[in-house]
Amino acid sequence: MKTRISVCLAVFTLAASLDATEFQVATNGSDSNAGTLAAPFHTIQHAAKMAQPGDVITVHEGVYRERIDPPRGGTSDSRRITYQAAPGERVVITGSEPVKGWVRVTNDVWRVIIPNSYFGKFNPYTNRIHGDWCRNPGGYHTGAVYLNGNWLEETTNLDNLLNPKAEPVPEKNTGYFLNVAWFELAKTGKISATQYEVQQGVKNAPCSEGGECIGWINNGDWVRYGRVNFGVGTESIKIRAASLTGGVIEIREGSPTGPLLGTCAVADTGGWQTWQTFTAKIRPVSRRNKLCMVFRPPLVADNKSSSWFAKVDANKTRIWAQFPGTNPNVADVEINVRQTVFTPSRTGINYLTVRGFTMCDAAAPWAPPTAAQIGIITAYWCKGWIIESNNICYSSCCGIALGKYGDKCDNRAGSAKGYVGTITRALTNGWSKGMVGSHIVRDNEISHCEQAGIVGSLGCAFSTVTGNEIHDIHIRNLYGGAEMAGIKFHGAIDVVIRHNHIYRCGSVAGIWLDWMAQGCQVVGNLMHDNSQDIFFEMQHGPILVANNLFLSSRAFGINSQGIAFVHNLIAGSIRSFHGDTRVTPFQRAHSTEIAGMYASVNGDSGDDRFYNNLFAQRGG
Repeated sequence: MKTRISVCLAVFTLAASLDATEFQVATNGSDSNAGTLAAPFHTIQHAAKMAQPGDVITVHEGVYRERIDPPRGGTSDSRRITYQAAPGERVVITGSEPVKGWVRVTNDVWRVIIPNSYFGKFNPYTNRIHGDWCRNPGGYHTGAVYLNGNWLEETTNLDNLLNPKAEPVPEKNTGYFLNVAWFELAKTGKISATQYEVQQGVKNAPCSEGGECIGWINNGDWVRYGRVNFGVGTESIKIRAASLTGGVIEIREGSPTGPLLGTCAVADTGGWQTWQTFTAKIRPVSRRNKLCMVFRPPLVADNKSSSWFAKVDANKTRIWAQFPGTNPNVADVEINVRQTVFTPSRTGINYLTVRGFTMCDAAAPWAPPTAAQIGIITAYWCKGWIIESNNICYSSCCGIALGKYGDKCDNRAGSAKGYVGTITRALTNGWSKGMVGSHIVRDNEISHCEQAGIVGSLGCAFSTVTGNEIHDIHIRNLYGGAEMAGIKFHGAIDVVIRHNHIYRCGSVAGIWLDWMAQGCQVVGNLMHDNSQDIFFEMQHGPILVANNLFLSSRAFGINSQGIAFVHNLIAGSIRSFHGDTRVTPFQRAHSTEIAGMYASVNGDSGDDRFYNNLFAQRGG
């Protein structure tokens, strides 16, 4: 009998696989084709319209400028619809478009005028970041301007862009810091940094390597060397520098505004007499000329000191932007035009796999736990997605969203009591293990998202987040709010957060578990260079935190009960909060069903257990 059952199952599985279709998509294809390898489709969206449960969509190398709105999902874990990049091929799906037609306004500021019809129904330059628990006093937009793949920083004052104010020279050991001892030209040899001809805003500094150095250099300060030259055909320059902040040295010909020949990224060496040698690759010159070095602070390496401003009227969108030393009509300049890259427009699109893509440049909205949560890629109130091996980057708010549907109550709660109402409504809209959650998010790189790398209110329940590298979250610091972290979850019931590397999460936590992380496990993660590694807010437990490396200066903020910390290396301080008397729900075991409401009389943390941890610094 067992043999007969096994044979029947094998025959059924073979029949199901034979029934599946693999659609091919390529940039040189056509949507009127058959979708085969020999005759591929042109757009991923067309393949999505054709795909049925069990089918695979394979996308070949290139840049795809579209928003994928899958009209259907799979029917089970074994009959899912798979979207995948062709093995070994780089496939980019982006929410931005290249833009030309820039006209110079001043030396480095250019302007472009775009008809509003270009954006269709969604113009990210009228769409401001806003919502429950968001603080955006500047009124920043979800749109962005990108130069060579990196975003520029929005300014809310056009005059500041057109007429930038000179920065004061910082005093000793304050502000930006760069100290240069010598540089070396390939054909001319080593040149002392004291042999400069013209200087602006620099102060000499004693040099442990002998003589004097150039030090305490502010943004834009420069030094020109009049008694040396590049040497014909020079292709590289070695620079001996020490820095407390890091920065970029621009190598220019003749003057601070001369042709840009190359740049040298200088790391934070850890001290003003801690020397390292850096190499700048430069474009060879055919004549001898004076060497000019211009210093830019670390933000320029990410294009953060270059700004843009947008103004929209009834018919046109005008964008002004700074492009220092760059002609934007020649360079790679793009602007946001789409809110998201991969998001179904309706809920209940289950059992999708999304694998191997670079997904970037989305004008995603603020995603509080009370509203529709949209990211670059969104599992929109559905079940059973696998999001794996993708590079997800550059979102005005969130990268991956595993969150809540939208309704008429979006962004109208603004309080703990209001969020309880959100939970009650969600239970009537399918919040259960059988309908929502159980996603797998693994082996992705997620970066440059200003609200959260991964966000999820309720829809994240029963999911596994493993093997991801999450970094550079909320580093521009233009706006703030209470929903920001490398991973920010509400309702993380039975969620496993395992083996992730989370770092450089700006002024926010690496992981923020907020309400109802009952049965959650945080295991085997490496976390460092975050404002704090984990914040536990209003939790009742049980929560297991085990075998992690917490290396940030603050390990935990704890406003919760029922957490077991086991076998962790804890190198930062621990802060425990008191006096929070909000009323919060707790669930029946392994369920979304509310078992009751809890209100602490004193709002104290407590019943948190520490077993076999290694504390490397003060615990606090």
